[in-house]
Amino acid sequence: MSFSAPTQVVWWIAVIVGVLGILGTLVSIPVVSVYAFWLVAIGFILLAVATIVKGL
Repeated sequence: MSFSAPTQVVWWIAVIVGVLGILGTLVSIPVVSVYAFWLVAIGFILLAVATIVKGL
């Protein structure tokens, strides 16, 4: 299996989603705090998929 770096757009989306999840844990944000764990998990999964799928 060959890995490739994710595109810059996908990387930034994953970082933003992950940071929102972390902020939702630290600060009470009405909608974000409820899904904080899942936002961080989605950010990591997005990075993993973008690393495995070439061109994403």
